[in-house]
Amino acid sequence: METLMKAVELTGIVDENRHLQIKGDIPFTGPQRVRVILLYPVEGEEPDEQTWLYAAARNPSFDFLKDASEDIYTPDDGQPFHDDKV
Repeated sequence: METLMKAVELTGIVDENRHLQIKGDIPFTGPQRVRVILLYPVEGEEPDEQTWLYAAARNPSFDFLKDASEDIYTPDDGQPFHDDKV
C-alpha cells in the first residue's frame, strides 16, 4: 500500500556531535513518524548567489512563469523606485 506524504522544508544545523537541530516550528504535532532527507553542500560551504540563481532559473517548479498568461505587467505599470539612502 502506498503512503501519501507531504513535504515541508525547514533549515537546521548539524552540530559537532552529528545531532540535527531544526530551525523553526514543525507544522504538525507529534508523536509522528517522519522521513528526513538532508541536503548539504559537497564543498563544505554554502553556494554563492550566482549558483542559487542558476539553479532557480532552471528549476521546473517555475516553468509556469513562461506561460504568456502570467505576463500581466508592462514597463508602463507602477512608479519608478529610487532609494535615496544608498
